[in-house]
Amino acid sequence: MKDFHFELATQDDDPAIRRLLRENPVPGEITVTYEREPDYFLGCETMGPFWQVIVARHKPTGQIIGLACRATRPMFVNGEIKEVGYLGHLRVDHRYRGRWLVAFGMRFFRELHRDGRVSGYITTIIEENKVARGLLVDRPLPHHAIYREVGQVSTLAVILRRPRSLVESPLEIGKIADTDLNEIANFLNNHGKHKNFFPVYAVEDFRNGKTMPDLCVENDVFVARQDNELVGVIGLWDQSRIKQTVVQAYSKRMRMTRPFYNAIALLMRGHPLPLPGEEIHHIYANFVCVAHNDPVTFRALLRYIYHEAFSRGYAYLSIGFDSRDPLLPVAKRYAHITYPSRLYTVCWDQDGEFHARLDQRLPHIAIATL
Repeated sequence: MKDFHFELATQDDDPAIRRLLRENPVPGEITVTYEREPDYFLGCETMGPFWQVIVARHKPTGQIIGLACRATRPMFVNGEIKEVGYLGHLRVDHRYRGRWLVAFGMRFFRELHRDGRVSGYITTIIEENKVARGLLVDRPLPHHAIYREVGQVSTLAVILRRPRSLVESPLEIGKIADTDLNEIANFLNNHGKHKNFFPVYAVEDFRNGKTMPDLCVENDVFVARQDNELVGVIGLWDQSRIKQTVVQAYSKRMRMTRPFYNAIALLMRGHPLPLPGEEIHHIYANFVCVAHNDPVTFRALLRYIYHEAFSRGYAYLSIGFDSRDPLLPVAKRYAHITYPSRLYTVCWDQDGEFHARLDQRLPHIAIATL
């Protein structure tokens, strides 16, 4: 390992980090790269107000050949506010992949973890990324952090096409006014605490331009009311200015079905699947929260933002849930492409209680911040 060095990244490392992301795709039915143009660091605060970017450098060439992120933010755990960590953006240059690099990276992570900011972390691993799961979960080395599965995650790329008419509903659904922000933050916190890992929100998060960059409160936050009482909140969040998902290849099955999909999409005023090298034109559904996790309320909100996203010209609406969440079947009624993954807690041995103390609340999956 004398030829490699782990350190915290600086702004000077930005071009090399973006190259690493472009050149190392994530496998799946649709192989994609998660890119961060024009500046990797612009989107880091979406993960949390405290964040660190770790790079592995090949000393002889000076090249960055590995990347990972550590971030923390207040979340609800068992109904209480706790500072929780997130580990993500793990990438290793395909020329240097192997257990030894991950092992030494874990040692560096452990040193950072000694600052005591959090007792545990959450992370996701895409279902088809068997290499990562083997290295991190199935066959960890003794000094590795311990990955424990919390649940299976379904991220849906809901296909936006000519929508049906909005149906009548006893709910009043629409955009919010600026004066509603206190009410929105209180609602998200009061009802979000019933799911583990739901972020804690403050009014400032909607206005500071860093927590949710490019989210326009007046246009992108939608509420449902019944008898003047707030019963649901959902947001639309376009991050394409700072984060991009680019198609690199399709599996054999997807290549065979793509012409038929594209033909139907055109008939339905939808968008064809992107060519390799093209960006997926999508928008996130963010801070999904309904009182009592009520599917009826969610159905009305989802139908509303489906119309809204289609009218703005997006091809897909991205939304994610734990596989046991009663809201997931509502979203699955729409035509969609599923990206399965797994949610894990990550702890070192002395911090194992972080996982052991989790109660039976369903986890919240904030895919727009991962």
